[in-house]
Amino acid sequence: MIRPNPSVVSRAVQVIRESSRERPADAVLREVLRGERELSAVDAREVSRAVFAYFRWFGWLDRKLSLEARIEGALEFDARFRKNPFTLPAENLRTKAVPPWLAGEMELNERWLRSLQREPMLWLRARKGQGKALAKKLGSARCRERALPKALVYEGSKNLFETEQFQLGEFEIQDIASQLVGVLCNPKPGETWWDACAGEGGKTLHLSDLMENQGLIWATDRAEWRLERLKQRAARAKAFNYRSALWDGGPEPPTKTPFNGVLVDAPCSGVGTWQRNPHARWATTSQDVKELTAGQKRLLAHAAPSVEPGGKLVYSVCTLTRAETAEVVLDFNGAHSEFEPLRLHDPRLAKEFGSAHPGTATLTIWPYDWGGNGMFVAAWRRKPADSV
Repeated sequence: MIRPNPSVVSRAVQVIRESSRERPADAVLREVLRGERELSAVDAREVSRAVFAYFRWFGWLDRKLSLEARIEGALEFDARFRKNPFTLPAENLRTKAVPPWLAGEMELNERWLRSLQREPMLWLRARKGQGKALAKKLGSARCRERALPKALVYEGSKNLFETEQFQLGEFEIQDIASQLVGVLCNPKPGETWWDACAGEGGKTLHLSDLMENQGLIWATDRAEWRLERLKQRAARAKAFNYRSALWDGGPEPPTKTPFNGVLVDAPCSGVGTWQRNPHARWATTSQDVKELTAGQKRLLAHAAPSVEPGGKLVYSVCTLTRAETAEVVLDFNGAHSEFEPLRLHDPRLAKEFGSAHPGTATLTIWPYDWGGNGMFVAAWRRKPADSV
């Protein structure tokens, strides 16, 4: 049995006890670690490891044991799985790795379930043409994908936010699946784009980089604090070709300007992030999926009129449920004859990263493809006015 440092366990216990549906474990963890100024970097990483292991192996843990004993048991499961991931029977994965309601929402394939129990990779996005140079500067980082040369996986122990390279805006921490969304949008320098659900701006900054800081991106969100965070990130990344505005998802767009492209990276259940965020497995419900699906359909319907004839509409969600992916696409197709499926930008990416076939308008990226989040992407082109 693994016996971690008692101070590590006590802090992990605090995080787990304070975590709830309203206060996700990752947010509580950040708060606790910020308040522990005397905690070493090594112990802070071990606290994080213990918390995430607990929720990752939650379905296997004996509720009769103390929380401390369950944390130790979770770390033991983690260690055994790292040595041999095939020691777990597939049936155990189906009944213990995810909540029961999920079976009615998506295919529970064994490869995906097994991938959920692995620790996630940490992905970085380098500035254009700087991937190899950045890997050398950081150490413990390597370029992984020829198709996405700016994507690096980091395996070191540095606090990346404190590195000179981060402060100089040489990279962003961004999952490889999210990077793929920007590549599939394929924005061109000088175009006008709308990142409709920009959040804190990860995809906005990637679009800006792909556009070589030329043209214009409207970045909107319903929360002002997220847009303030985007402003800070954009300044560090030296991204200047954007404007930000509040948008509540309603029928009134932030501007009457027609766009060459609109990205709707919609709020979703986040099932595709459950490897990285195991607490969410036990906090998310089927009712969440139902409510989010209705919101996704509204967002697409309200964003679509802003796409100019011949322009692109891209829908992405970091989830894998049928309701939030295929069913949203079917609903949009049935209601919007002015749009037609748009072949994804680079068929090599479809071949390398997901289950789409050349010429299709959707792509599903599973976490086991390359160790990133699960992601679904759909794309349309607005038909020329004379063909509608």
